[in-house]
Amino acid sequence: MANKNVGGQAVIEGVMMRGQDLLATAVRRPDGEIVYKKTYISKNRGKLSKIPFFRGAVMLFDSLVMGIKELTFSANQSEMEEEKQLSHKEAVLTTIGSLALGIGLFIVVPSLLGGFLFKNDRLHANLLEAALRLLFFVLYIWIISFSKEVQRVFQYHGAEHKSIYTYEEGLELTPENAKKYTTLHPRCGTSFLLIVMLIAIIVFSALDFILPPPSTIYMKLFTRVVLRILFMPIIAGIAYEIQRYTSRHLDKLWVRMIAAPGMWLQKITTKEPDMEQLEVAIVALKVALNENVENAREVY
Repeated sequence: MANKNVGGQAVIEGVMMRGQDLLATAVRRPDGEIVYKKTYISKNRGKLSKIPFFRGAVMLFDSLVMGIKELTFSANQSEMEEEKQLSHKEAVLTTIGSLALGIGLFIVVPSLLGGFLFKNDRLHANLLEAALRLLFFVLYIWIISFSKEVQRVFQYHGAEHKSIYTYEEGLELTPENAKKYTTLHPRCGTSFLLIVMLIAIIVFSALDFILPPPSTIYMKLFTRVVLRILFMPIIAGIAYEIQRYTSRHLDKLWVRMIAAPGMWLQKITTKEPDMEQLEVAIVALKVALNENVENAREVY
């Protein structure tokens, strides 16, 4: 089997892949041409990127920064009309807006509702908060999955996973070889987000029981929200280590049981891709591995 140190994500009408040295994004333009852009990955990311439980937060921030750049590229390459193309500023604002929505919907609202409805009952406040957070998360993914544009992204998400499986099994990187694999992958970002949600339940509950309650209900609600936001990088670090471990030990039954909910959720966030989408994913993967591609054009 090949080295498993590759990963990726779906973008607009394409796929971003990350190898050890290169980051590559391939997009199919409206005229059918596949174009790609490659970026050399800096090796100097600081000592924290090598320390367990810290490297997850570093990787998350790193992925966010790179994701903005690749989102801009994919959006512009998939749109032929120049006046409709996305500027870097617009991409940044879109990302900030998405983060604000995520924090509000999955952290602030469940926390406020739990704390407000059960003012003097920490146990039930945390149980309600946890249930609402998971419910909102799954419902959000399910609702957006009905959008035709999102369905296209989910198909490219499936193509990304199939291509990575092909590489991991040491097969020739072709759409035909990739097609036979499942769209579900244990190192998927969807699984990571679900692990984050589950770890958050434990960490937030522990915080509420360890720290003394504030004197007023308003300060209590404010403290709940602020602490939850501040602890998200720590939770992301823990989730990263758990996913890193589970993806390497799927031969163990208890590990497969831990990974199962994330894999089930991917049945919503991944769809079966067509051969053209697999072709785009293969191009991105080959470029990320510094292999030659003949069916795509590099753009700068």
